[in-house]
Amino acid sequence: MPPSPPKRRKGTGASLEKIANHLLVIAGAYSYRLRERGPSAGGVFWKNDDGQILRYDILLSILDERDHRDGVSINDLGCGYGVLFDLIEDQPFMREGRFYGYDICPDMVEEARKLHRDPRAHFSIAATPTHEADYSFVSGTYNMCIEAERGAWSDYIFESLAMLWNKSRRGIAFNMLDARTRVHIDDLYYADRADFLDFAHTLSDDVTIVDDYPLDEWTIFIRRSPK
Repeated sequence: MPPSPPKRRKGTGASLEKIANHLLVIAGAYSYRLRERGPSAGGVFWKNDDGQILRYDILLSILDERDHRDGVSINDLGCGYGVLFDLIEDQPFMREGRFYGYDICPDMVEEARKLHRDPRAHFSIAATPTHEADYSFVSGTYNMCIEAERGAWSDYIFESLAMLWNKSRRGIAFNMLDARTRVHIDDLYYADRADFLDFAHTLSDDVTIVDDYPLDEWTIFIRRSPK
C-alpha cells in the first residue's frame, strides 16, 4: 500500500516562492551559456549531443503502442531551445499532436520560438505548465540548484512534479542525477532515488525506474492507471 500523499503534493506554489530568487540566478546562468555556446548541447550545460539525445530517447520510451498509433500532446518543462521538438516533429505520434515547451530563461524561449515556426509547437516563459497534455517530460531541469538549500530544492521539485502530474492525462517522465554518484559537482542537485520513488507512488501505483544506461542518473516513469 503506497504511503499517504504528503502535503507538498497539493501544489500550492509555496516551495516555488521560496526558491524564486534562485530560479532567477539559474535563468541568468542559462542565458549567459546560450550567448557563449549557442543553441547546442553545450548551450544548456550538457557534455555532448549523444547524452542529450539519449536522455530524450529514454523519456520517450514511456509512450506505448496506442500513443504511437493515435498521437499525443506533450509538455516539456525546461525545454531550452526546443531540441525535443526537433527530435519528434516528424514522428507519426506528432502528426496531429501539440507540443508545449516551458522555460524560466527568457532568452531560451526566444531562441526556441525563433528556431521553431511549426504551428504545433508553443513556447512559454514559465516555471510551471499551463496546458494540459497527454505526457509531460523533464530532462535535466532540476539538476542545477546553484546555492539553494537542498531541502528547499527537494520540496520545490516534489511540488513541481505534482503540478506537472495534474496537467498530464497519461503520465510523466523525468530524470535526475544519482545521489550515489561518487563525484558530486558544486551547484548541482543529486537525488536519492528512494525518496523520489516513494513520492511517485503517492501519485500512482504504476511507477518504473530506468537506470541501465551509461550516465550517472536515473529516469522515472509515472503512468496513470487505465480507467
